Amino acid sequence: MKYSIDHKSPIPLHVQAEALLREIIEDPDYQNGKLLPNEVELARQLAISRTTLRQAINKLVYEGLLIRKKRTGTKVAQGTVSSKSNNWLSFSQEMKVRGITIKNFEFHVSWVTPDETLANFFEIKTDRKVLKMERVRGRPGEPFVYFISYFHPRIGLTGDEDFKRPLYELLENDYSVVATLSKEEISAHAAEPYIANKLRIADGSPVLFRKRFVFDQGERPIEYNLGYYKADSFVYTVESRR
Repeated sequence: MKYSIDHKSPIPLHVQAEALLREIIEDPDYQNGKLLPNEVELARQLAISRTTLRQAINKLVYEGLLIRKKRTGTKVAQGTVSSKSNNWLSFSQEMKVRGITIKNFEFHVSWVTPDETLANFFEIKTDRKVLKMERVRGRPGEPFVYFISYFHPRIGLTGDEDFKRPLYELLENDYSVVATLSKEEISAHAAEPYIANKLRIADGSPVLFRKRFVFDQGERPIEYNLGYYKADSFVYTVESRR
């Protein structure tokens, strides 16, 4: 099958490529496990660079809609249900809305070398260091979430910022980086010893694991966030409008 996009359209090429991919993966053949068109060939058909096509593919991979394996190819993910929320807030803003007072039990900032997954998300080389922020937070006397956030070096964070401020307000007011799009994945896990220690729970206790991928107005990645929540402390609300 031949595929094409409109090069005269004002819509960015990577956005058109993403929309095309979403149409392709709805095809019953691909739903049943058929590999998606070869990346090199599809980029050639669309007359776009592989980098542009990969940007579109990466977004669907991080949404959990596609699975990409080296030397095998890309195919539609099976058995995963994904929910979207129309509105999202920083953790501080979420807790403020609920009237919950939050305490920071641990706070660490460091510069780290990204692994391949993180480098692919940020579209940078693995030798380019990124800012990593770790926080254990909760009610006074009761930690209930452990966050790990990585930030694209393009933002310009130094690590000396006042992270007591709401994160997305800080990014917007100090760095003119507007967090516009958030994509999330939530799954259930048994707490490994390291996570259990952070949350002061027994090894193997249930935790909810949330990945959040945050993008700016140009749909460029700005934050890769991992959150481990005590299962009895986290309720995820999804609002859908028809």
